[in-house]
Amino acid sequence: MKTSLTAETQFAEINNGKIAYRKFGEGSPLFFVNRFRGIMDTWDPLFIDSLAEKNTVILFDYPGIGSSEGELPLDIVEVAKTVPALADYLGIDKFNVLGWSYGGLVAQAVTFQNQERVQNTILIGTNPPGENAIPIEQVFFDHALKPVNDLEDEYYLFFEPASEKSRKAAQESHDRIGKRLDSSLIPANQEIFERYIAGSGTMREDRWNFRESYKTLKSKVLVVSGDHDISFATENWMPLLRNAPTMQHIILNDAGHAPQHEHPELTAGYINLFLK
Repeated sequence: MKTSLTAETQFAEINNGKIAYRKFGEGSPLFFVNRFRGIMDTWDPLFIDSLAEKNTVILFDYPGIGSSEGELPLDIVEVAKTVPALADYLGIDKFNVLGWSYGGLVAQAVTFQNQERVQNTILIGTNPPGENAIPIEQVFFDHALKPVNDLEDEYYLFFEPASEKSRKAAQESHDRIGKRLDSSLIPANQEIFERYIAGSGTMREDRWNFRESYKTLKSKVLVVSGDHDISFATENWMPLLRNAPTMQHIILNDAGHAPQHEHPELTAGYINLFLK
């Protein structure tokens, strides 16, 4: 079976542009929606491959990001349209969606705009739409907006630097990702950063009232968080939980913004059980 390291990159003609994607695994379709500055190869291969054992994994790059043509939209809702469009191209009717960080915002837009198609949603290291009480920590901006990030940045951005166990997991994940990663494809200029930030702002405005829509959402939602997320504070989910009857929330101890990279097999196990 193909894996994260061997699956070939293909291209879908969507809206007069080529969207890069990879498709492999066995089971129900599961779309992976990338983080801020993320591309197909910034996911931990062990996490992806653990999910590909029970799901058909579909990775892709946003328009204008990584290997895809076009330009990243300024509105999250427009970014989200890539998922159902790619599903249509692949002949997929119903599917599951998994989003991390900025991708978690996109995944929520996908879910609420395609409720007849999205069966289950997994949100990792992200926050709900609308205004949230706890803002992004300054340490995120200190590290995330550098043109190039190294392992030291990753300790702060994705893990818990105060924990030796977490730092060790960061090194291991970094090494796994590095086996295929072409760092030149990672967005690195301020103009693109601003497009991501503008999109996140549209979800904070929540003019589509997605936050309120959790009360009536029929499909299941799994939120996975680290106990100290400098980007999207885990605590921001708490006011919503009583008003989101189909939501479950798992919090991993001594973990940061990327619990799925610190505990790839454990997190994949939770997700596979949830999807089952």
